[in-house]
Amino acid sequence: MSSLLSLAIWIPIFGAFVVFACGEQKKLARWTALAVAFAGFAITLPLYIGFDPAQAGMQFVEQRPWIPLLNIEYLLGVDGISVLFILLNSFVTILVVIAGWEVIEDKVAQYMGAFLIMSGLMNGIFCALDAVLFYVFFEASLIPMYIIIGVWGGPNRVYAAFKFFLYTLLGSLLMLIALIWLYLSSGGSFNLLEWHQLRIDMTPQILLFLAFLVAFAVKVPMWPVHTWLPDAHVEAPTGGSVVLAAIMLKLGAYGFLRFSLPIAPDASHTLAPLMITLSLIAVIYIGFVALVQADMKKLIAYSSISHMGFVTLGFFIFNQLGIEGALVQMVSHGFVSAAMFLCVGVMYDRLHSRQIADYGGVMHRMPKFAGFFVLFAMANAGLPATSGFVGEFMVALGAIKFNFWVGFAAATTLVLGAAYTLWMVKRVVYGPVGNSHVAELADISHREFLFLALLALCVLAMGVYPFPFTEVMHASVDNLLKHVAVSKL
Repeated sequence: MSSLLSLAIWIPIFGAFVVFACGEQKKLARWTALAVAFAGFAITLPLYIGFDPAQAGMQFVEQRPWIPLLNIEYLLGVDGISVLFILLNSFVTILVVIAGWEVIEDKVAQYMGAFLIMSGLMNGIFCALDAVLFYVFFEASLIPMYIIIGVWGGPNRVYAAFKFFLYTLLGSLLMLIALIWLYLSSGGSFNLLEWHQLRIDMTPQILLFLAFLVAFAVKVPMWPVHTWLPDAHVEAPTGGSVVLAAIMLKLGAYGFLRFSLPIAPDASHTLAPLMITLSLIAVIYIGFVALVQADMKKLIAYSSISHMGFVTLGFFIFNQLGIEGALVQMVSHGFVSAAMFLCVGVMYDRLHSRQIADYGGVMHRMPKFAGFFVLFAMANAGLPATSGFVGEFMVALGAIKFNFWVGFAAATTLVLGAAYTLWMVKRVVYGPVGNSHVAELADISHREFLFLALLALCVLAMGVYPFPFTEVMHASVDNLLKHVAVSKL
């Protein structure tokens, strides 16, 4: 039996305790954290290399008894929907360690260790096939992020951390009730794959869907339960913002594909108009909200909500283009949002301000940085040949296939995305040097160049040749659509 998934979960978690043991030896803590992050990423590569894209079912399955009395298992597996997110998560963890290398001076071992623990827990979420195991990982991932925001965040970090924790925890309580109901209805099983085969009446299906909706909508976050995200982003340290945007927002969207659609397919179809409406509000209304932001982090945070609205829209138009496009958009958003927050972090480290008005003419003092920032901004706006275009174009095509006006409304994100992103770039990067502080800026270091260049390669590679990403998910998405199309009543 392969243990790759267990290693992907537990290497970062146990490695974090080795980092903690470094104590006040900052240099040792940094190098140990980097070694653990690289080991965690290296163990995920065979998952992709050995993955059979022709198979729709679960691969690399691990099954062991955990709590036999309640029939709870340590059950892991990945399909084409989840395998890419484990790679993305492990890759982003390396970038976060490098990004915080010189910036974090206080409690270095604890900072690095918290990210490693979170990396392992999120890998667990993406491959857990037992509902209790999923719930444990899902809830446990809140704790390191709560600590990261609360300890290393900005002036209002305690408020932001508490709001983040409260919103996400309250949403999850309804999910727990739904899981218990499914356990009793299935004759005492927490196996997700068995739950997918249950025949459930329409009323319980709708109640289950709504319970899952509350839990996952907060995580995405969907309008109107999105208000915790801008606060969390603004107060979080750069690494916290990167992981929050690149990985944690994907957990809610992933939950829809693992729970809502396959367990309550008829309710999913019945409530699809509601989901499409909420998604379009996020795409359009939140796009306008982003347009008026004065804080760069807030602007990118609202941009993330708008882009994730595209993802949930893709799921609930029930066609191959829509769901695959949404998954591609999730991976792309992981790269682009991570890059955008890292760019803001680079400027904040120098000027200690996130206000757009405090910049201007950055390209004159930081030409290398300006090149990267403009590239990532273009990807955020959905420029062709960048990863940001591929997913949005696929979802827009799928939406037009579903309903022309839904597709037309969704496509406004290409206009709004360009408007708020380029408006920010114009005021920050171009024009004359804004003030004496900008005049003293130094261009990016080799360390900063490294993590920005890695993300630039990912954004361009995915934009120019998305086939390695779409090929992996095709069979699993096709299988999900066939399952959702068949009534369970």
